[in-house]
Amino acid sequence: MQSLWMLAASFCFACMGVCVKLAAETFSAAEIVFYRSAISLVLMFGLVRLRGIPIYTPHWRFQILRAASGFVSLLLYFYAIAMLPLATAVTLSYTSPLFLTIYLGWFGKMRLRRDMFGALALGFMGVALLLQPTLRADQLAGGLIGLGSGVMAGLAYYNVRELGARGEREERTVFYFSLFSTFASALWMLLFEFHPVAWRDALLLFGVAAFATLAQLAMTRAYKRGKTFVSASLAYSTVIFASFFGVLIWGETLTFGALLAIALIIASGIFAAGFSRANPAEQD
Repeated sequence: MQSLWMLAASFCFACMGVCVKLAAETFSAAEIVFYRSAISLVLMFGLVRLRGIPIYTPHWRFQILRAASGFVSLLLYFYAIAMLPLATAVTLSYTSPLFLTIYLGWFGKMRLRRDMFGALALGFMGVALLLQPTLRADQLAGGLIGLGSGVMAGLAYYNVRELGARGEREERTVFYFSLFSTFASALWMLLFEFHPVAWRDALLLFGVAAFATLAQLAMTRAYKRGKTFVSASLAYSTVIFASFFGVLIWGETLTFGALLAIALIIASGIFAAGFSRANPAEQD
């Protein structure tokens, strides 16, 4: 069953989150995004050239919007991982299907049915519940940053959807995202102290990029060859893997309220993904 590739993608995304959280002990979010993007850019350039795909794209507007929103989402996500328990940060970022549904109704003029509004309401109930039991007062900023990551990721997926509808190659979309993120994060790094990279740090940073690349390959196969709704549902297993790593590595605990909130957000995201018929296979 090709949709099961999404489980591999989710596991790799969770592993990427672990590497990000460990690397955040030394590096700023801007530095982590830069190294992740630069390594991905090299890998994607090689893949584009290997497959003989032209670099030029006629869809500059959507490529810029996709790259900019994806970069902001990625940066906010890495900040959230550094500031919050891993499971909480991952869960907040996975509110993106809810916001994607809003964008489809707003920009895409899609008629939102009552079941879509029900999914949105369910998701926001979960977000509100999650922020209260698992975030201390000094973690509120991290919670809002994590939620902002979901908002921007939803916008990125909307532009990915528009690019796909126009026949844009997915390799080229990921290439331009990596290119934009590399240069934008390089400029962002000027605002922070630059940290030298030791061998252990190099392995962590390479792990961030490598797991992200493997996750993208597995996710793309799941959405292309498997059933869209099943693949979208399995994508939320990232939250489960992240929760397991949080407990195993950092000794994090999940209260009953936190587990209920995560369940609500996962359920609402699955419903929203199914209702909107969105395809986030090109997420970074």
